[in-house]
Amino acid sequence: MGTSFLLGGELKVNRIGYGAMRLAAAPEPGFEAGTGHIWRAPVDREAAKAVLRTAVESGVNLIDTADSYALGENEELVAEALHPYRDDVVIATKIGVARPSPTEWVPVGHPAYLRQQAELSLRRLKLDRIDLLQLHRVDPAVPLADQIGALHQLRQEGKVRHIGLSEVTVDQLREADQITPIASVQNMYNLANRGHEAVVEYAAAHDIAFIPFFPVAGGEHAGPDGPVAAVAKEIGATPAQTALAWLLRKSPTVLPIPGTTSLEHLAENIAASAVQLSDEQFERLSAIASA
Repeated sequence: MGTSFLLGGELKVNRIGYGAMRLAAAPEPGFEAGTGHIWRAPVDREAAKAVLRTAVESGVNLIDTADSYALGENEELVAEALHPYRDDVVIATKIGVARPSPTEWVPVGHPAYLRQQAELSLRRLKLDRIDLLQLHRVDPAVPLADQIGALHQLRQEGKVRHIGLSEVTVDQLREADQITPIASVQNMYNLANRGHEAVVEYAAAHDIAFIPFFPVAGGEHAGPDGPVAAVAKEIGATPAQTALAWLLRKSPTVLPIPGTTSLEHLAENIAASAVQLSDEQFERLSAIASA
């Protein structure tokens, strides 16, 4: 299936990337885990920067962030750790979601807002041009053509190299691609959550990168007695590596971006690119996941 992919037909990226969303402080006091995440930068910035630097030193060259993560501080953290960027490092960010409180993620697709947020991302990331700018969420109150048009204008101005979308359907992807070339789509997808199967297939057929977020799912299937653990034991890998290997085998345009704050887990995730599943093991996992 190959260990690299040409993003946008010309940016060579290794197929295990890094999602920087996890580099955030613990939830605000009074918020339950899972409801107030990604609101502030991590307390230990040096440890977070060490993870980013180690990722790149270990061969990861696709780093994904967003302007809404920690109200822009996540982008600043990426720049602190990696700027000046190596020539082969591809920086991807997302715009189009406002954060009025720790628990709110509100799509805002007004063209002027999108262009403003792109300018702020450029400053925080210390870039003259963003390699991959993604529409974080489609705003249902604004015509999709207007939202994509704003990103297309940024590309025409030389501020964006490639354009991507997040959490979209095949119809939305097809409509956007008629306005400007779409290089990637970032939807939730993993062994346990395969609601975007049609998008995965469309992306593969059109050489569009499919970047699954939350690529390593939890749940019963991932437990110590679950099917993923059983296959992992057979191949001498961890369950997380096995789940990532399944994604890599699923389609040649799939680029998982597992995030972590742990150097140990980072190494584990990167090593998943070398994990091989037999045809029978791949089909067994696929059948269990879709049952």
